[in-house]
Amino acid sequence: MKQRKFARIFVIFYLIAMCLMLFGCKKDETQIKKVRDLEFTVVEEADLPENLLKTINEKKDKPFTFSYFIDTDYLYICVGYGAQKSGGYSITVDELYLADNAIYIDTNLLGPSKDDPVTQVVTYPYIVVKIEYIDKVVAFN
Repeated sequence: MKQRKFARIFVIFYLIAMCLMLFGCKKDETQIKKVRDLEFTVVEEADLPENLLKTINEKKDKPFTFSYFIDTDYLYICVGYGAQKSGGYSITVDELYLADNAIYIDTNLLGPSKDDPVTQVVTYPYIVVKIEYIDKVVAFN
């Protein structure tokens, strides 16, 4: 009787150990390998290509993300945060880097502080960054 109980416990322990070896030590394939940080320029509205500005104005009411290029010199990466109830917003680029599979960008919308005097009209904060042209998909975080 004790031998059967011991055998059952051993089999259960063996199965658990095998599951841990098969599934517990699996390499995480979703980890992104950064190749290098990318240099960028924030483009002012006055310096945007006309067609790009037109597209932004068509999309600005709602949050948007897209990339745009005219030729193979520069890639424009655009992130908009949609309509906001006041002015005083700014956007930071927290990360912009090249990985094996894509270009990754992470931006953040910063709201006005409670003490800042702001315009009380609807605004449409967005940012456009310009980088060297790289033939990769842009992934927005």
